[in-house]
Parts: sequence; C-alpha cells; structure tokens
Amino acid sequence: MKTVKAILAVILATAWISISEFLRNQFFLKSYWTGHYTKLGLVFPSEPVNGVIWGVWALVFAILILILSRKFSLTGTVLFSWVMGFILMWLVIGNLSVLPFGTLVFAVPWSLVELFIATVIVRQFREKD
Repeated sequence: MKTVKAILAVILATAWISISEFLRNQFFLKSYWTGHYTKLGLVFPSEPVNGVIWGVWALVFAILILILSRKFSLTGTVLFSWVMGFILMWLVIGNLSVLPFGTLVFAVPWSLVELFIATVIVRQFREKD
C-alpha cells in the first residue's frame, strides 16, 4: 500500500505541475517568450516533443518532492524543491540568454504556489515513514 500511495502522489503532483506550467507559459506568458525568442532570431520551442520533455521534467520534479517531503517539513520541502527546480533552471536559461527576465515577476510567485500545492498533494497521499 505504501508504494501505491507513493505512485499516486507522484502521478497527481506530476499532473498538477504539468497543468500549472502549461497555463503559466502557454496562456499567461507566451507573448513574453515568443517576443524574446524573436528578438534573439529564434523560434520559441512549442512542438509536442517539447511538451513531452516538460512532462518528464514534471515527473522527475514530483519524485524529488516526494523524496524531500520524507526528510523536510512542508516549508523546507517547498523551498528546497523550488531552489532545485526553478532557481537552477532560471540560472541556466538566463546564462544561455533565452530567459525573458520580465517573466520572473509573474513566474516567481506562481512557481512558489505551484510547489506549495504539489508538496501538499504529495504529503496528503504518501504514508509517513
């Protein structure tokens, strides 16, 4: 039963993260992304294969949240996951000059709420060790 609950927690958190990321980047921030990429002479990658890779990212992220939630409090899990998943990603894509920094005003609070909800989902469905 412990494994089933862990798998359910990961599936639900993955779904939530994927939906949240899709809404943020495809509905609310797409014009920022496409405009920035156009200025760089690039096309914003939005092919189905990109969505699949982001789905894998969400799955790995949900697994990380599950692992961290076993060791840390709700707040600790959210903050540590946020640094691992978002801060590191923004540093890398910022370093590659493909991050439109204007998106961070919206993305930072959104990502914190996203992680809070994902962590609550994981903590509700996983069994305590």
